[in-house]
Amino acid sequence: MKLVTFVRPGGVPEPGIASGDQIIPLADAGFSSVISLIAGGSAALERAAAVSGPTIPLNSVKLMAPVLRPPKIICVGLNYRDHAIESNMQIPPIPTIFCKFPTSVIGPGDNIVLPRKSKQPDYEAEFAFVIGEGGRRIAAADWQKHVFGYMNVNDVSARDVQLATTQWMMGKTFDTFCPMGPYLVTADEIADPHDLDICLTIHGEVLQHSNTKHLIFRIPDLIEYLSSVFTLEPGDVISTGTPAGVGFARKPPRYLRAGDEVVVTVAGLGELKNPVVAEA
Repeated sequence: MKLVTFVRPGGVPEPGIASGDQIIPLADAGFSSVISLIAGGSAALERAAAVSGPTIPLNSVKLMAPVLRPPKIICVGLNYRDHAIESNMQIPPIPTIFCKFPTSVIGPGDNIVLPRKSKQPDYEAEFAFVIGEGGRRIAAADWQKHVFGYMNVNDVSARDVQLATTQWMMGKTFDTFCPMGPYLVTADEIADPHDLDICLTIHGEVLQHSNTKHLIFRIPDLIEYLSSVFTLEPGDVISTGTPAGVGFARKPPRYLRAGDEVVVTVAGLGELKNPVVAEA
């Protein structure tokens, strides 16, 4: 199932299921948001799957981020060996964690706005998983019980702000710096989340291309580690890191520019496209 958050002309955000070129609305089935469906567990998922009735053409609505305001956006740094090497940083012995704020979230087609404060805005294609059943001190072996689904994320980063201190968050959480979508794909549709091609292009040029099989810390490791410290909640987004090919590591560097169109693609999760504009 491919879950979306969409807006009809003049309407408000509502949840739905993308099916081909149509959307099945879920508001009349009692779901106020995608998070409300996630929090409802397997019974809610079954109820959503059984919804029938009039559909809406996909091209008649505006898609938003599937999870509009995640309770937490948890990001993993240096989680591909080749990216750590190109960044001239040590391969981490434990996960490197930082966060983004919900105000950074945008959806497919929304503008990535380059802030006046930064001269080094960068892209990062990432594969994210979304927590279904929450919990604390979750065993790695139980990871599948707690993953609701998967989606594309672009961890846009202002490198000069990020690397000005040892704490990365400020360079990672500018408004518009967390594009997500277009879908939240339920876990049953992805046979092996640790064997998915991941790619980023700008104007059709491939700048990142790898596979999630190269993750240093995989989903079971991350769930066990994170939940050993804090409670994971339904709708939490955990973005697993980016592979090599980021702009600041290129020679010469290739930073984001106004007029770019950035496309993040993870196999089975659709294409996340975002134009880039300068801050007014």
